[in-house]
Amino acid sequence: MTPTDLEAMAASVPDGALVAMPPDNSLPSVAFAKALIRRGARDLRLVGVPVSGFATDILIGAGCVASVQTSAVSLGEAGFAPRFTAALKAGKLSITDATCPAIHTMLQAAEKGVPFMPLRGIIGSDILANRPDWRVIESPFGTGEKIVVLPALHPDIAVFHGAMADSHGNIYVGRRRECGTIAHASKRSLVTVERVVEGNFLEDEKLAAGTINATYISAFAIAERGARPAALLDQYGFDGAYVAAYARAAKTDAGFADWCAEHVYQSQAVAAQ
Repeated sequence: MTPTDLEAMAASVPDGALVAMPPDNSLPSVAFAKALIRRGARDLRLVGVPVSGFATDILIGAGCVASVQTSAVSLGEAGFAPRFTAALKAGKLSITDATCPAIHTMLQAAEKGVPFMPLRGIIGSDILANRPDWRVIESPFGTGEKIVVLPALHPDIAVFHGAMADSHGNIYVGRRRECGTIAHASKRSLVTVERVVEGNFLEDEKLAAGTINATYISAFAIAERGARPAALLDQYGFDGAYVAAYARAAKTDAGFADWCAEHVYQSQAVAAQ
C-alpha cells in the first residue's frame, strides 16, 4: 500500500458520513479535520471515541457537522469547546448523549460482528430516558437480573493519526487501542501518519502489539505533526499554548474565521509552496 494525497483522501468522505474519531489524549488526526474543512464537508455525523475535542470543535465551527454522539466535548484545561457551545446554543447541532463505556461497548459489538452487547452501570441514570435505542432486558439465564443492551455501532469511516506506516500499509499506534477498535468497527479507515518506513511491523515483536493490520486500513496519507496540538506517543508533546490561543480566538464567529484563515487555509498554502 502506498500513501495517498491528504486532500484526495478527504475528498473521498461523502457528506453525511458517520465518522468516528479518538479523543485529544489519544491519536486524533487534526490534519485530516483541517482537510475536511478545506474540502467543504457538510452534514457529518461525528462519534467521539469516547469523548470529543479539538478536531470536533473546528469541524463544527466550519459548518461541517450535523450531529455529534459523544460523552463530552471539551478542550480540557482550555475550557469549553467554543464552537460546539455556540452551535448548541444556536440550535444548529444535534447531540446524542452517551457514556464512555457505552461508546466503547457499541463499537466493540461491531468489531466482534454481533448485533448488541450488554453493559452494566447505566440502570438508574437519566441517560436511558434519552436513548430509546438502549434496552433494559432481563438476563436470559434465569437470574432475574436486569441488564442494558446496546446496539452495535458501525461508523462509515474511522479517522485517526498513526506514528508511522510500514511498506505494507500496517499502522503503528502504540498502546492507543481505541484506534484499533474503531478501525475494526468501521466500514473504512482513513489515517494520517508521520512517516512511512520499510519493513513489516507485524513481524517485529516490539511493534506488532501496537500495530493495526493493513486489512483494516483503506488509505493513509503522510501529514507531519498531523495530531498537533495533541501529543503523539513519545514523539512530540501536547501543545497547550496552541489550544489556549484557539480557545480565545474561537469565542466569536469572526475570531474563528480568522483562525481558520491562518491555520487551515494559509498554512496549507505555505506547505504546498
